[in-house]
Amino acid sequence: MANNNYNPDVLNCIANLSNDEVFTPPELANKMLDLLPQELFKSSKTTFLDPFTKSGVFLREIVKRLDRGLAEKIPDRQQRIDHILHHQVFGIACTELTSLLARRSVYCSKHANGKYSISRFDTEEGNILYKNIKHTWVNGKCKYCGASQSVYDRGSEAEQYAYMFIHTDNPKQFFKNMKFDVIVGNPPYQLNVGVEKEDYAIPLYHKFVLQAKKIRPRFVSIIMPARWYAGGRGMDDFRADMLQDNHLRVIHDFPESNDCFSGVHIRGGICYFLWDRDNAGLCSISTYMNGTITGPVKRKLLEEGSDTFIRYNQSISILHKIYAPHSNNFSSLVSSQTPFGIVTSYKGLDQKKHKTDIKLYKSGHESEHRGQTSFVPIEMVTRGLNLIKAHKVYLGEASSSVGSFPHSILTQPFYGEPDSVCTQSYLVIGPFGSKKECMNVISYISTRVFRFMVLMRKNTQHNMSHVFKFVPLQDFSHPWTDEMLYKKYGLTPEEIAFIESMIRPME
Repeated sequence: MANNNYNPDVLNCIANLSNDEVFTPPELANKMLDLLPQELFKSSKTTFLDPFTKSGVFLREIVKRLDRGLAEKIPDRQQRIDHILHHQVFGIACTELTSLLARRSVYCSKHANGKYSISRFDTEEGNILYKNIKHTWVNGKCKYCGASQSVYDRGSEAEQYAYMFIHTDNPKQFFKNMKFDVIVGNPPYQLNVGVEKEDYAIPLYHKFVLQAKKIRPRFVSIIMPARWYAGGRGMDDFRADMLQDNHLRVIHDFPESNDCFSGVHIRGGICYFLWDRDNAGLCSISTYMNGTITGPVKRKLLEEGSDTFIRYNQSISILHKIYAPHSNNFSSLVSSQTPFGIVTSYKGLDQKKHKTDIKLYKSGHESEHRGQTSFVPIEMVTRGLNLIKAHKVYLGEASSSVGSFPHSILTQPFYGEPDSVCTQSYLVIGPFGSKKECMNVISYISTRVFRFMVLMRKNTQHNMSHVFKFVPLQDFSHPWTDEMLYKKYGLTPEEIAFIESMIRPME
């Protein structure tokens, strides 16, 4: 029977603008606000800033909490609302559209000085700012965000996507050097720069985090992609900054973004965190997967010998048993991307035209390669010359991103005979002394243990050499099975069960 009194929250009904700018549901916004000390909402002096507001959901929910928390201190409701909106709650909008939406959510009017505003301001924007500022071009790129001048040098009437909060050296300027107790929100995730590929984009979310920390509020709580744990273009410095910061006290992690944002797929998943300026210590980690929550577990953000974040709490004991920080590891056998200098788009020759032409493996599944007659002139091979005559193993450079467990993590590797090369679609593992040794390496790669150790460093589709750092080298004079590896490393039944719940058998 239909409920005729059902009145949905409009902010639950808004469609996302894109995967770059994802709206936050009210329920999720409140979970993030729950991370803060709740006495903040009982003080008439606490100040809040959402410097990348879109729907205004964080500001609206903060106002609700302050309204309840200050009821005794400021009994008159209108005086209380006036005080909260004029002195405690502030925002910077991402675009002109979201500025209007945010003001409508917070002030009940898209104009803060309009007749329907619940608290009258002298200006249309009130305390939710927006200006269509321009990028600062240096050698064809914006010095603040990296946007391409050829794409975003637009007329003044067009949206520039030059987000105010990160396009300045002094983020305190917007509110006359006010001090903020809390910065909270959901920033834009990336910016399409319009080169190389249609979907080529640069990450932006980390710039908002660094800018927020620069202001030095008491607390920062931001939701963003989790790719920074172990990868992401240009994220090395940001990752080091975050993982060495013992003021990062809470992380809620969603390996599958759909568990956090319904219907939104973001490679590598999503996380939100709490940064506490005045209190350092271990980080409390909670992982959400397949409808269950693991944690919270208090632990270090960096394990010995690791430069990335170990995502799953149950992985720590397994890592300690298998990974030897000061020993050689499997990454030493893995080539860089484009191992022979041949790009993916190169299709090769249908048949040999010269005796020196060599076999070329290109994109596709292994079964498509057996007996395939594709060749490349030897002079086109510009890298990896020492690998041409060697026995080797080919492994797909990319596989589907992590999520929807159990997962295969890697594509099926296959033997690479002497006098063969591959395109950018594959990595080369080797060299080895014989085909037998290669087949034993393939048996090792095919184990769940091997792929589980890769999983701990892989949260995007690409298989660069660094994702193999936790995988130990083995004696490749014989094949390997999971049972042999379980026994060698003394894994418990619980650890084995966790590995097998995360990694499916390789077909």
